[in-house]
Amino acid sequence: MSGGWVYILTNRPNGTLYVGVTNDLVRRTFEHREGDGEGFTKRHGLTRLVYFERYDDIALAIQREKTMKHWSRAWKVGLILETNPEWRDLYDEIAT
Repeated sequence: MSGGWVYILTNRPNGTLYVGVTNDLVRRTFEHREGDGEGFTKRHGLTRLVYFERYDDIALAIQREKTMKHWSRAWKVGLILETNPEWRDLYDEIAT
């Protein structure tokens, strides 16, 4: 099995949050930015990548995503603030 990524998207600082998992963070983030699909992220305009974690095993990434989805909003915001207190869009950093 190959690795994976857990990531958090938002529409603005302290806005709506979405936790996702993927095996290709650049591609998946680009798809969110382009509005591909008809889901939650498109309805809420969630295009700003504010947090991500890399895992060598996709199964671990999937488990982490499931765990994080059960966290309170405050815990997710705290995680973002630890590494990205300005809520910068990290897409340009990973897409280069």
